[in-house]
Amino acid sequence: MLSKDAVIAIYGPTASGKTALSLALCEQLDCEIVSVDSALIYQGMDIGTAKPSAEEQAQAPHHLLDIRDPAGTYSAADFQKDATALIEDIQQRGKVPLLVGGTMLYFKALLEGLSHLPESDSAVREKLTGKLHEKGLSTLHKQLQQVDPVSAERIHPNDPQRILRALEVYEITGKSLTELTKARYGQLVQPVYQFAVAPAERHVLHERIEQRFDQMLAQPFEDEVKKLFSRPDLHPDLPSIRSVGYRQMWQYLAGELSYDEMRERGIIATRQLAKRQMTWLRGWPGVHWLETGDADMPAKVLSLMQQPAKKFDGKD
Repeated sequence: MLSKDAVIAIYGPTASGKTALSLALCEQLDCEIVSVDSALIYQGMDIGTAKPSAEEQAQAPHHLLDIRDPAGTYSAADFQKDATALIEDIQQRGKVPLLVGGTMLYFKALLEGLSHLPESDSAVREKLTGKLHEKGLSTLHKQLQQVDPVSAERIHPNDPQRILRALEVYEITGKSLTELTKARYGQLVQPVYQFAVAPAERHVLHERIEQRFDQMLAQPFEDEVKKLFSRPDLHPDLPSIRSVGYRQMWQYLAGELSYDEMRERGIIATRQLAKRQMTWLRGWPGVHWLETGDADMPAKVLSLMQQPAKKFDGKD
C-alpha cells in the first residue's frame, strides 16, 4: 500500500515522456502535480517549454505553472519553499504530491536541503581581489589550503572565482565553506518514491528532441517569442530568455541567426540540456529506471510503490 505521507518524484530528460506518465498515474491515484521545471514557471512561455496543455491541466491539478513574469527570477530556494508548502497542503487534503520535472537543481534543493551561506560582502571581496592582484592566485590558494583544506583540494588552483568565494565565506563567518555546506536546512522529511524516465538508447532521445522541436516550430512558437521580443524590459541575459529554444529564436528575430541556424542550434542546445539531466540522474541515489515508450510504465510504477517508500538521504 502507498505510504500515506509519501511523495512521488518523476525525473527525466526533456522529451522523455514525463508528462504522459504523470497523467497516467493521476488516473490511478488521487494526485496533484507539482512542476519541477525552471521554464514552466513563466507566463506566456507555453510552446517552447512544452507546458502541459489546458486539456492536460484539466486532468489533474497542476502547481508552479505560470507563477512568474518572464522579467522575473525564481531561485532554487524559492522552489524549495514553495514546493514544501504545496506538499504539506496536498497531503493535508488527503492527496498524493506528484513531483514532475527535469530541473535537477530544484529536486536537489528540495530533497537534500540548502546550505546557510552568507551573501557576498563587497568590502571583503574587494580586499581579497586586491590581494589577488598583488600576490597572485597561487598565494590565495595556499591560504585556502590553510583554512579549508577540503575545499582547496576540490577547487582547481586556477579557478579564481571559486577560490575567492571560499575565502570570502571564511572571512565573513569564521567558518570554512566545507563546514557550512555540511549543515543543511529544509530537507524534505517525507519518504519518496523515485522514478526516472528515459529511452534506453541515446539516439532515440535525440530523435524525440528533434521531433519535438520541429513540432514547436510548426506551432506559433515564433509568434510566442515575438511577443517577448517586443517587450522593452526583456533581454537575452534573463533566465527566461536563456531557456533552450527561446534563446535561439530570440537570436533569429534579432537577425543574428538564419532560420536554419536557429533550428539547428535549438536542437543541439536541447540535446545538451538532456545530456546534463542524464548526468545528474546517473548519479542520483534510489532511482527506479523506466524506459520511454513502455506501455507498462504506470503498472510498473504502481507495483514498485507496493514497497515502503524511503526517506531521501543522498545514498543508495
